[in-house]
Amino acid sequence: MEAVFEASFLKAVKKHASIKKLVKKKVDMIIENPIAIGEPLKGNWQGFYSCPVKRNFIIIYLYCEVCRKKGDDAVVACSNCREISDKTIKFVLLGPHDDAYGI
Repeated sequence: MEAVFEASFLKAVKKHASIKKLVKKKVDMIIENPIAIGEPLKGNWQGFYSCPVKRNFIIIYLYCEVCRKKGDDAVVACSNCREISDKTIKFVLLGPHDDAYGI
């Protein structure tokens, strides 16, 4: 499994350094089994998954294989979709629940 970290995710890890160890643990768990750990999202977040880090903190990510199989790649429209393998997980956002979803 290949992990790709978006700039916004890495920036959030630096911003929330106090939970860096928890984030790393969750990232490792997601890489191990992305479907079992995460919850598929709907609506504006179709194709993405979320995983809680702690109480109100979440990770939002894409698992390319599932995204493509479900046809969500047409909705998500990653700029480098065809350049990366199915076995890629893109870590997109990290933050408090409401901030991550833009609420």
